[in-house]
Amino acid sequence: MWVVRLTDKQLDVLKALLRSEDRLGPALSRALESLELARWDELPDAELPWAEITEIAAGQGVSEADVVWDLCGRRARHRSADGKRSERRKMARPG
Repeated sequence: MWVVRLTDKQLDVLKALLRSEDRLGPALSRALESLELARWDELPDAELPWAEITEIAAGQGVSEADVVWDLCGRRARHRSADGKRSERRKMARPG
């Protein structure tokens, strides 16, 4: 794997060069896709609500990593009529 830092202009030129090819094979197609996604690598690190994660993990008897994994796959939280967040049922793990 190569790691390269490009200016915005260099990135645009490289993408234009790849797009100008008559036929992009699988490798160049993936390279172009990687260049399109490259900007996401420069986003600031995410900040997680660790106090809430720790509380949920302790309440469910699971690790914080399990809670983070669960939160990543969850859609928006549902709130009841009184405005409280509804608790999510603990899912049984396969196997």
